[in-house]
Amino acid sequence: MITTLEAVGTDTNYSLETLALHAGTTPDPVTGAMLTPIYQTTTYRQEAVGKDKGFKYSRSGNPTVSALERRLAAIEGAEFATCYSTGLAATTALFLALFKSGDRVVSSQAVYGGTVRLLRQTLAPFAVKADFVDTSNADAFAKALQKPTRLVFIETPANPTLKLTDIDLVSRLAKKAGALLVVDNTLLTPALQRPLDLGADIVLHSTTKFIEGHNATVGGALITRDANLHEQFLFTRNTIGTIQSPFAAWLTLQGVKTLPLRMARHCENAGRIARFLESHPRITRLVYPGLESFPQFELARRQQSAGGALIAFEVEGGVEAGVHLMNSVRLCALAENLGAAETIITHPVSMTHGAVPPEQRAAAGITDGLVRLSVGLENPDDIIADLEQALDASAEGLL
Repeated sequence: MITTLEAVGTDTNYSLETLALHAGTTPDPVTGAMLTPIYQTTTYRQEAVGKDKGFKYSRSGNPTVSALERRLAAIEGAEFATCYSTGLAATTALFLALFKSGDRVVSSQAVYGGTVRLLRQTLAPFAVKADFVDTSNADAFAKALQKPTRLVFIETPANPTLKLTDIDLVSRLAKKAGALLVVDNTLLTPALQRPLDLGADIVLHSTTKFIEGHNATVGGALITRDANLHEQFLFTRNTIGTIQSPFAAWLTLQGVKTLPLRMARHCENAGRIARFLESHPRITRLVYPGLESFPQFELARRQQSAGGALIAFEVEGGVEAGVHLMNSVRLCALAENLGAAETIITHPVSMTHGAVPPEQRAAAGITDGLVRLSVGLENPDDIIADLEQALDASAEGLL
């Protein structure tokens, strides 16, 4: 059972499924409408000078966005959340709120390409130092923390290699070094992984992905149990003007209602497809945390409740074969996204991770022929049939 300070009814003990449906919202007191309205307004009429109803201007706060924030905090087991216009806007607000010139961040080697670009190209001129290390290697991570570190930023599973970082271990080492730990939980969501319970200080989401789940919005969120950190995020968001729009927040509120059900089906489908690919003679490398062949399978079992929806693999014939495969799919969509109801196939090197320097990609295991598959909610037999015909087409294309 999960506890939230934003009670649904009078009882504060609810499961994730119930919180995803109800947390943070109540029927409209005027009409009884069950869905939170879209408060599409710029400003709010005040009763008197210095007397408002909790909102003054929609760059600073909006009732629809606040409802989503309460729900996201509840499902992550936290008290505080702030929502942003995109996932990268959330990451930018995080860094601007916490960094000063000369600060240093230790980050996972394999992280979203936009995060790498933000650190290497946008913040570096302001003397923010970023070191990208293999955070799955305890010795390498501990060595990286020997230098003063303000923040540790990890993705687990990493995008797109799916390498895991032990959150409990990293959190203990980070605290010993006096660093805050941020976990990007986009790929698993609180339906499968609870970073705050494992010692993280902050959870980051691109709500664009599984949280909203329908390819309908872009958005981001920062979630924490620390009131001081929350106040810093609120201040920074207001300062740089990156709050999520009311309509996007409303759509995300609807999407998150089915998050536990969707994640269960995503994982079930991904498991079937991973086993198919693992047994296919033309797949030379297959990575999926839900398979016993996964090198960190025991950590996956301990840290997350299922394997997730993402699969990474390589095809016999190298880069040319992989590209031919991705150009041959019919049902799977070739696109730069993940976490949608539809199955999406991606070439990370040319798409999501093009901003990552080649030497960093190589060190992180992001090869030129790597294929990332975000398994959707279609019948898995149909996805398998599509991949099978695309694999056949890629083989013929090499002849």
